[in-house]
Amino acid sequence: MHDFDASAALLEQVNQALNSSTPLRIQGGNSKAFLGRKVVGEVLDTRAHRGIVSYDPTELVITVRTGTPLAELQAVLDAAGQMLTCEPPHLGATATVGGMLATGLSGPRRPWAGAVRDMVLGTRLITGFGKQLRFGGEVMKNVAGYDLSRLLAGSFGCLGVITEVSLKVLPKPRQSLSLRLQLDAEHALAKLSEWGQQPLPISAASHDGQALHLRLEGGEGSVAAARERLGGEPLDPLYWQQLNEQELPFFRDPRPLWRLSLANNSPLLTLPGEQLIDWGGAQRWLKSSASAEAIRTAVAAVGGHASCYTAGHCDSPFQPLAAPLLHYHRQLKAQLDPQGIFNPGRMYAEV
Repeated sequence: MHDFDASAALLEQVNQALNSSTPLRIQGGNSKAFLGRKVVGEVLDTRAHRGIVSYDPTELVITVRTGTPLAELQAVLDAAGQMLTCEPPHLGATATVGGMLATGLSGPRRPWAGAVRDMVLGTRLITGFGKQLRFGGEVMKNVAGYDLSRLLAGSFGCLGVITEVSLKVLPKPRQSLSLRLQLDAEHALAKLSEWGQQPLPISAASHDGQALHLRLEGGEGSVAAARERLGGEPLDPLYWQQLNEQELPFFRDPRPLWRLSLANNSPLLTLPGEQLIDWGGAQRWLKSSASAEAIRTAVAAVGGHASCYTAGHCDSPFQPLAAPLLHYHRQLKAQLDPQGIFNPGRMYAEV
């Protein structure tokens, strides 16, 4: 581990960019560079700024610099029997904590344990005024500025350079068991809807087109009782990691990859291509050569939205914003980055 506070150098680079009106392309390990629109700008690399700032396992809070490799953060937590409950995907060996926060992506446990933004207690941010500001706190009781810190989750570097984050962590479950149930997708969605009303210790639910995969987590008694009730065959728990890291055979299909986000009880969508269900139905992966318009029309009909995960395939990889939402995005951008130098256009062409 190499702990190093490079915030002064990052701040200097931002101030130079502000003085010369040079756009900056903020990046860490670049493992998620395929997401969003292409950014043209001078590279601001966060990886020298790394290390754990503070961690007391009894407080269930860790503060870490954003250039820290995500694997390094998880190894420190793992050694203390703790974890990031949102199960963020790495999507490459070089993933950093900053990339985890900027993309806001969460893994299979998301519907039961919350998203990346729910783990964020406080942040430090270099703004478009050339200042390093601190938002929120390092303890759960401090809620001052809480919402701005949470807004940074999923902001794709468009609001500033996040230099540090304090995250809520939790103990790992005492027991974990994965099951495979032979059900078609339609019956699986109906069952998941029914089980959602009951106190079952489900922490992941996915349908790969062939069978329903479940993960049960909690105390030994509740996991054993749920196993007894649900039946099914044991499943290799590696499945969840392969799903999270997009390493299942499904993801090798050469067609563009779309992420569909919708209500978990939405019916099966009739779209050309193959679908894989995650998050108990709330996240669906689609491999399809259908047009962006056709996919978004079908998803909008059930109140959802669609993002394209294949770089360069679509000019608006993220669902285009309705006028009122775009107005808020522009206002927020103007407040934090008035010169528009941070990752311009990464999320939307207009911002």
